[in-house]
Amino acid sequence: MTPTPRSLVGGAPYAVHRIFFDGRELPAQEGQSIAAVLWAAGILAWRTTREGGAPRGAFCGIGSCYDCLVTVNGRPNQRACLVPARPGDAVTTQEGTGHDDLAV
Repeated sequence: MTPTPRSLVGGAPYAVHRIFFDGRELPAQEGQSIAAVLWAAGILAWRTTREGGAPRGAFCGIGSCYDCLVTVNGRPNQRACLVPARPGDAVTTQEGTGHDDLAV
């Protein structure tokens, strides 16, 4: 059997829990960011721009660019690359500013 990086260092998988993205149940490992969970599920875009509705996902991955904004448990404008995925989180695609009720 070919050794893996995990077997070489004696690592073990983290505990797995579930989050929900736009109603879809996704597995998440303890310590993963929401962006990492979405990437692992093959989801690459989870926000649309204010003008034009262009799809966006993670760009910088370190919280500088704000392309990865999502709504988490009803709170808009959360950076998916920085927010840890917690058991039962309800994550939804963010459209525009995330404050549709404030639009003019």
